[in-house]
Amino acid sequence: MSHDSEHLERIIAHLGDAQVLHCLSRDARARVARSATPIQLEAGQILCQAGDPGDAVYVVLDGEVEILARTPEGVDIRLAALGHGAIIGEMAALEGGPRSVDMVAARRCSLYRIPRTALLEVLRSDPEAALELIIELTRRLRASNAALEALMRLGLGGRLARLLTATMNAHGLVALTQTELARRLGVSRETVNRRLKAWAHADIVEIVPAGVHVKSANRLRQAITLSRRH
Repeated sequence: MSHDSEHLERIIAHLGDAQVLHCLSRDARARVARSATPIQLEAGQILCQAGDPGDAVYVVLDGEVEILARTPEGVDIRLAALGHGAIIGEMAALEGGPRSVDMVAARRCSLYRIPRTALLEVLRSDPEAALELIIELTRRLRASNAALEALMRLGLGGRLARLLTATMNAHGLVALTQTELARRLGVSRETVNRRLKAWAHADIVEIVPAGVHVKSANRLRQAITLSRRH
């Protein structure tokens, strides 16, 4: 097998792990793979900004890409964070219009760029893939609505509690720095630190070198409920 053939086979395999594209036949994935371009981003680098043309979709291989919307007051709202296997930028690509959000690497990322023309061609030829994309778009719309509702209805304590419970692993560890938590909430690190220290004093969380260890997820969920009431 030639070097080019090996490279193409790797792309086809990666696309087989991707949302929506996994349901394509191997031949269809091969057609998409031939148009894919690799992209590497460092943490903090911008992939796309609101207003950019929706001329491609991206498949995340490694790392994490944040989807950010900006309020009229200039505050960034983190709508989602998408990792391995996610397909992003599909809404603007389907419509052919400009991007409505910013896409920023939360950490070092590897992606494939797939031109809009290649995506539309494969969706026209594969109804199952088109249906998968509709389902994924619906899921993301629900998630975005939940994020906006949380911003409007929850105080800082509720929003931080919601973020911690959503990102903790099976052992209760949230592997994010306080700076990262603050950026995702659109507040200062000092504000997050004060709230975490209060919760640590109440034995709800523990601040550890790797991030935050949640000791009582139930009490954090209670904090979310109380924040909604006020």
